[in-house]
Amino acid sequence: MSARRFLSIGECMVELSQAGDGLLRKGFAGDTFNTAWYARACLGPNWSVDYFTALGDDAMSDEMAAFIDKAGIGTSLIRRLKGKTPGLYMISLKNGERSFSYWRDSSAARSLAADPDRLREAVESADLVYFSGITLAILPQEDATTLLAEIRRAKAAGKLVVFDPNIRPRLWSSYDVMHATISEGARSSVIVMPSFDDEAAHFGDDSIEATVNRYRTLGAVHVVVKNGADGVRLNFAGQDSFVPAEKVETVVDTTSAGDSFNGAFLASYLETGDATAAAHFAAGVAARVVSEHGALVAKEKLGLKGG
Repeated sequence: MSARRFLSIGECMVELSQAGDGLLRKGFAGDTFNTAWYARACLGPNWSVDYFTALGDDAMSDEMAAFIDKAGIGTSLIRRLKGKTPGLYMISLKNGERSFSYWRDSSAARSLAADPDRLREAVESADLVYFSGITLAILPQEDATTLLAEIRRAKAAGKLVVFDPNIRPRLWSSYDVMHATISEGARSSVIVMPSFDDEAAHFGDDSIEATVNRYRTLGAVHVVVKNGADGVRLNFAGQDSFVPAEKVETVVDTTSAGDSFNGAFLASYLETGDATAAAHFAAGVAARVVSEHGALVAKEKLGLKGG
């Protein structure tokens, strides 16, 4: 039996993180790539994981593509664009909490959906399609519309479409555009995986129940609301359950906490079909991730086997 395909769509960037003594460490990361990384770490060999993005033709793009490939994530769907480069961001940390500075205006990934035929071929070849609000935010409006059309086709065809709203207001031209486009992303998906602090701050939700109800009303079949140290609320086909966060003695770096949860949750859910068990598993992975530096934690530090 051929492997089934997990397809993640978005932007991988050059990451600069603190290395001590005023030095910076270079890596590669980005929300949907991070999720693909943790999905690959947690999935068995019956699933392939592919990344759909666009890179340039420079040496840094070559290095990034090699890094993605070495992680066991497929690169055959990545567009390479002449004269373009990857985006870059830098993490600053204070008491384990992160802040970011970005240089991404000319990122090749902004053109990831500019070839509709290539996009359709990639989505049609997948069993699970994962994307985020950041994926939509970096695209020109016409390309975001193209991507959403393909996502809707995938959902209608019975594929498992998963969306993390991952709300970053600075990436959007206005709050109205952000609200409308994120709502359309949710409407086009089967599973929506929001973070409650984002939803409260930017959609005005006064409770987790309000977040669940809003996304269910939009058309999401399942909603998984992440709430940091206060755990996770799941609503699968209308049935609620709660999974507590795993306690962490020392939070080192919260970068990729939500992304790692998403990747681990989806991997476990794909293998077992048990959403509550998947959330418990993912909470454990996320706890180990925030105990280490950087967005991507090596598989051996996650205590995982197989994959």
